[in-house]
Amino acid sequence: MAEQKEKLFSEFEPVSTEAWIAKITADLKGVPFEKKLVWKTGEGFNANPFYRLEDLEGLKTTTALPGEFPYVRGTKKDNDWKVRQNIEVTCFKAANEKALDILNKGVTSLGFIIKGDEVSAENIATLLEGICPASVELNFNTCNCKAAKLIEILAAYYASKGVDAAKCEGSVNFDPFKKPLIKGHKNENWVEGAKAVLEAAKALPNYKVLAVNAFLFNNAGAYIAQELGYALAWGNELLAKLTDAGCSVDEVAKRIKFNFGISSNYFMEIAKFRAARWLWAEIVAAYKPACECACKMAVHAQTSKWNMTIYDAHVNLLRSQTEAMSAAIAGVDSITVRPFDEAFETPDDFSERIARNQQLLLKEESHFDKVVDPAAGSYTVEVFTNSIADVAWKLFLETEEKGGFGAQANAGEIQAAVNASNEARHKAVATRRETLLGTNQFPNFTEVAAEKIKKEEGACCCQNKEGHSCGEPEIATLNFARGGSQFEALRLATEKSGKTPKAFMLTIGNLAMRLARSQFSCNFFACAGYKTIDNLGFDTVEAGVEAAVKAGADIVVLCSSDDEYAELAPAAFKALNGRAQFVVAGAPACMEDLKAQGIDQFINVKSNVLETLQAFNAKLGI
Repeated sequence: MAEQKEKLFSEFEPVSTEAWIAKITADLKGVPFEKKLVWKTGEGFNANPFYRLEDLEGLKTTTALPGEFPYVRGTKKDNDWKVRQNIEVTCFKAANEKALDILNKGVTSLGFIIKGDEVSAENIATLLEGICPASVELNFNTCNCKAAKLIEILAAYYASKGVDAAKCEGSVNFDPFKKPLIKGHKNENWVEGAKAVLEAAKALPNYKVLAVNAFLFNNAGAYIAQELGYALAWGNELLAKLTDAGCSVDEVAKRIKFNFGISSNYFMEIAKFRAARWLWAEIVAAYKPACECACKMAVHAQTSKWNMTIYDAHVNLLRSQTEAMSAAIAGVDSITVRPFDEAFETPDDFSERIARNQQLLLKEESHFDKVVDPAAGSYTVEVFTNSIADVAWKLFLETEEKGGFGAQANAGEIQAAVNASNEARHKAVATRRETLLGTNQFPNFTEVAAEKIKKEEGACCCQNKEGHSCGEPEIATLNFARGGSQFEALRLATEKSGKTPKAFMLTIGNLAMRLARSQFSCNFFACAGYKTIDNLGFDTVEAGVEAAVKAGADIVVLCSSDDEYAELAPAAFKALNGRAQFVVAGAPACMEDLKAQGIDQFINVKSNVLETLQAFNAKLGI
């Protein structure tokens, strides 16, 4: 067999990269390789369509081992992550019953969201009744001002139950930058509060109590390297300020939990988590901790809110599944999969069960937890890991040079940078350079969604000393408008108007082109909730126009080939005579001539779909 293999390899000479590119260029019929196939990412670097062994030369990540510094391949020698589900606590007894139920359905990590004024020993005892703190990871999110008190209550409760605190794992989410990032209020005097939390946490040695909530950037539309760069700066701010205040680097670093988001950019997200562990290890090492284990990054990952949609909501399952796969392959410590209906209603038992099972499928059927760092050695992932690390590191250094994360957040600079990315990505969605399946591309033509939207925005639980709400923001806050929100508003406006505009496809001439353009146009107008009427083809434009008028069309879209538009478009426009909006599908060379004749509406792959449809809504009185 060995001889057979040697003979096989000797019969086929190795193919160089230059030869591959030459072959690809030939197949592209002279179109430049870089122009056609090189992917312009939003991360600040270009991605090639393929990578080879030579691309790994000199990369630092390829010699690392799982569980060893700098932890690029994982902080442990296995890949078993915790399956987390969050519970928003409105009734402590009901929350306890729900927690006990889902613990029997595959959950190994619980997240409790508790209002600050409801933190009490009695309520926590009710919440944790029957739950063994040494057997399940327990995570708590409450107001910063009650974090230390909550930790003390937990420690006392565990002691009263005879539980060894050293065997309990979990977290309390003390986030000193929630106020500037979300509420728009400066928080410059957070160190004493953080020290109090660290002091209280001494009774719970394996609890993470300082949060880096980088998922906020993800949900606000940040690019991947941007989320990572700011996360590192955030973590370093905690280290720098607390060590300056007298805490040891080991004491601080071991208490930090990084809570990242996960976008649907599959390979980039795998690379992000690998780069995150690597860069954080280097940052902590620079503080010279007593124990190398202080350099390990504790990572929780949660699927994104930014790309969740109201229309065709089951597509959210596809997005969150690939997101969970990215995080699992990358070796995070725990994952939360958001229920697919979270964007428009309080998740029900069905959607929560499906969200749990998405992770269980990866474990029990796909065995993702049985292989440590399965992405290691992948040319693409290794290159992406280094590329994302480079961009994120530059952003980290830039943030430090400007005074650090805290100063930048309190000045609103972090928020402005992330919001600029959000705006850029919304524009990409509007022009279909970024696809949200079912929303800006291939929508469900007949779906209505207005009646299923039942979720309202929650009130702020953070209050000032007078008991009043936070008040007007002093600085910029993160913009959490989802990527599909503008398309959803457009389509909901159509629904609520009581009108159902009809877009009629006047298909004529070249068979292939008229079919392609009618399909494109139907998808285009369906994004606004219009009824589209497709046709096999007409012999004359006059016959097509009369059929459109008879069908009650509000918009007539001429679908043919560029060569035929010079003759067909003026004829159709004249025959229609203002009885409906007239649109030409494509960007023909004769466009300027057509405009001179009064034909000024065109749709094509370069159109801003959102703005075009908003304009049509206005013309149709919606």
